[in-house]
Amino acid sequence: MSTFTKSILVIILIAVISIVFLYPDLYKKQISNHTNINNSSITPSVGISNPLAIQSMRSQSYPGSKITIEQTLPPGNNYNQYLTSYQSQGLKIYALLAVPQGIPPKGGWPVIIFNHGYIPPSQYQTNPSEGQYASYFPVFAQNGYVVFKPDYRGNGNSQGKPEGAYYSPAYTVDDLNAIASIKNYPNVNPNKLGVWGHSMGGNITLRDLVVEPDAIKAAVIWGGVVGSYEDMLHWHDPYYHPSPNEQQSHNQTHQNLQMKYGTPSATSPFWQAIDPTFFLSDITAPIQLDVGSSDEEVPPSFSQNLYNKLKAQGKTVEIYYYLGDNHNISNNFSLAMQRSLDFFNKYLK
Repeated sequence: MSTFTKSILVIILIAVISIVFLYPDLYKKQISNHTNINNSSITPSVGISNPLAIQSMRSQSYPGSKITIEQTLPPGNNYNQYLTSYQSQGLKIYALLAVPQGIPPKGGWPVIIFNHGYIPPSQYQTNPSEGQYASYFPVFAQNGYVVFKPDYRGNGNSQGKPEGAYYSPAYTVDDLNAIASIKNYPNVNPNKLGVWGHSMGGNITLRDLVVEPDAIKAAVIWGGVVGSYEDMLHWHDPYYHPSPNEQQSHNQTHQNLQMKYGTPSATSPFWQAIDPTFFLSDITAPIQLDVGSSDEEVPPSFSQNLYNKLKAQGKTVEIYYYLGDNHNISNNFSLAMQRSLDFFNKYLK
């Protein structure tokens, strides 16, 4: 190597070192942009002080409480059911509980947390009438599962204000406390817990999976709001009709975040920090996604994008499309429920 070539290499090396030390932010930005190519393998920390940030939620405790039987309800087909309550951040949260009749298996009954989708909180009923999961809930209860359906704060008779799931951690906090509460219920196997979520409940389920991945052994999501914040940027559910106060609170929270942190973007450290789809590498539970291909309320692309990201991470995931079906998979309900039941049986029994 000639003296001239050596001199050029030395100059280049000095220049690179100077850039790293004199412009560290530029260097970090380049590293960050490169890392973001595989967004689900990073652990964003910017915005961790926000209570919605995944890392912030992981730092909190969710002790739950003893479950109180408020009312014994008429039994179902081979299961008993109760109106119950538990505590979440000092709030009394109501929940529907089903317990199979008969002798529990060794170790206790497997359990499914049932995460309902959006229903106007003032219209929500703990004990579902027709149209509020009346045909969903019994399927798992009749097949040997303890089923626990939390109401979330502000829904029905639960204390607190309804805060929603996408821009507040409140509903996920209530759900994580429900998980802790049911794990200590008599004759429940705490090591065999699954979560079923529909629509908004799918978003809560996904947050459960990344905040406390070891607590959940299997998850099924129907028509889930499981897109990234960038995916959801222009999404509007035409059937979403909140009360004026609820809409005002939702809009204000959303607008405040955008004013402070900018438009949701896959390269924004803050939006990464609160987005569960950036923490998929931490998920340990197998996941099933069920989607009506003609869903007009939640884009099927949300589920497809999640499926693609989970597959890229090497996770156990399966997806089923129901041709021409809607948000509730009404036309293929029996098939979809059987697939959900088979999935839980495989991983929880």
